[in-house]
Amino acid sequence: MQIREVTKHDLDGLQELYLHLHETRKQPETPGLLSLWNEIIADENYHILVGEVEGRIVSSVTVVVVKNLTRGMRPYALIENVVTHKNYRCRGYALALMQKAVEIAQNSGCYKVMLLTGSKDENTLRFYEKCGFNRNDKTAFIKWI
Repeated sequence: MQIREVTKHDLDGLQELYLHLHETRKQPETPGLLSLWNEIIADENYHILVGEVEGRIVSSVTVVVVKNLTRGMRPYALIENVVTHKNYRCRGYALALMQKAVEIAQNSGCYKVMLLTGSKDENTLRFYEKCGFNRNDKTAFIKWI
């Protein structure tokens, strides 16, 4: 698997992969979608990592570095949209992408990396622990708006 950051040409392949996350359809390529995509690609603090096998995006992780006024002005990072195509799971692809995401956070001077999961599946929770995350230090709250 080759790990790389997305390019502007990866929108369709990424949307196809997101069908294995929680999306039920790809977004139509409207001017609004393309504008948002270009904004994401241009943002130096927004990293969408993909794992590619034989030219196909099969796994992805998003890591966003957030500027911060506390902790000696050190940023923190958020991980989101961790997904692997169902036919490519359990091969270490997501683990490799998570390691790269943490490396980006470290190289950006972050003092912590956080992620949330809605999964209650114990295998998923153990996967995040295998990646070095713990579920004991903080309590997450979400308000859907």
